[in-house]
Amino acid sequence: MILPISNFRENRNLTFKSEQKEKSGTGSAYDEDTLLTNNFATRTRIGLDKLAKAFSIYPAKGIKGSINSNFYEFLTLGQNVPFIIGSITLISIFNSVNKHFSHNALKKAAKLGNKMALGVLLYALTKEASKVLTTKPIQMLTGIDTEIPYAKVNYFIQEHPNDFDDLTSIEYHKVGESVDFPRWDLLYGDPKKGEARNFRYDKIAQKNGLGTNLNDSDQDVKPVYKEVLVKSKIAKSFSSFLWAVTAVALAFQKPWEDYFNAATLKFWKGKDFLHSLKVLGRSFVRSCKSLYNGTSSAKSPLIKHAGKTLLGLTALTTILGVVNSVHMTKKPQNYNNNVIDPKKESVVC
Repeated sequence: MILPISNFRENRNLTFKSEQKEKSGTGSAYDEDTLLTNNFATRTRIGLDKLAKAFSIYPAKGIKGSINSNFYEFLTLGQNVPFIIGSITLISIFNSVNKHFSHNALKKAAKLGNKMALGVLLYALTKEASKVLTTKPIQMLTGIDTEIPYAKVNYFIQEHPNDFDDLTSIEYHKVGESVDFPRWDLLYGDPKKGEARNFRYDKIAQKNGLGTNLNDSDQDVKPVYKEVLVKSKIAKSFSSFLWAVTAVALAFQKPWEDYFNAATLKFWKGKDFLHSLKVLGRSFVRSCKSLYNGTSSAKSPLIKHAGKTLLGLTALTTILGVVNSVHMTKKPQNYNNNVIDPKKESVVC
């Protein structure tokens, strides 16, 4: 049966309202893909959000077989859950059976277990924190922030007839996450905020000597931007893993035993807690010196100078990675704005 035209219009309006309700993102912090400020507060908030959802919402959707589970949620699970569970397992292997040892064996096992736990913790912290040693110098020298994040509004498929609310979720990505398809659109200025369209591209162009007051600075900057993205990703990978390995080597130095003997998390016991923090700082400094100087009793020169070699290799890799990233080969060969000399006569065809 063919519906009257009036009823068709009513049904069309109802559908349109439902779509608008879905796009409004009830309960969502953003209505559209939004560029975020790359600072410590934002990175911490994004990290905590991913961590919380990796242990709650995302696995529940996957187990339920939700059609809205996607690759982003899979990657978030893979980056957080196995690492945390594996770290806890590794720590517990060396510490959970200590009570079954004799007194002398217990002391030795506790030392090894504590260093193993510290090594796992320093590995995780250093691997992430050391990326700044690559990305920040690149940003300072080129004006290109390869880590700038943005919030992506992801629209769900309606799973049940009555699902109209909360049909969006927020995913956190980076503008340069895809080297082939960076989110160029997010780098343009917003006229509503009084921003010039190419103001970010203008700054990068000026920083890299491409010129000022360019007509199409975005077109000149994009090849340079992509080259920096590719090189910085490689530099960041090598550098971060080497710094993580260095942190593990640092965790197994003997001076840490002083901290393990004085360590306490009972912050309500002011004096003891402050004393443990002082010992922590002192142990860290001494452990750094121990790693650098090596063991004086070591017979092999290779073992004695292993710490120096590791530190030197790590620092050199980081520096070379930054140097390679800022050395650009895809700058436009001719970027002179004054193609037409206004002082000379010219004919307009």
